[in-house]
Amino acid sequence: MEKSKLNSAKKKTSTKIQLINTIAKDKNLEPKDVHQIVQAFLDQITFNLSKGKRLEFREFGVFEVVKRKQKVGRNPKKAEIPIIIPARATVKFTQGKKLRNSFKSI
Repeated sequence: MEKSKLNSAKKKTSTKIQLINTIAKDKNLEPKDVHQIVQAFLDQITFNLSKGKRLEFREFGVFEVVKRKQKVGRNPKKAEIPIIIPARATVKFTQGKKLRNSFKSI
């Protein structure tokens, strides 16, 4: 599918609870147990990133904290007035090979 069609197609969103219920059903586990594991996993990702650590999941991707420089932005309604966007830290995700290859069928 070409890029313009992909962007214009209605995107479906999966929620954490849907993910939990799917895993629970697939693995024949209680949803509350899966919820605890998924939440602990997300908490650890958040904790490690807050400490500046890089998280690498082979073939899936890498999460890392990067520092964005201060830059000048523009308000589209008043383009003549510059807006200073302060420097900040943000999370960057780089997809792994297996994840990247999974998009070829879309």
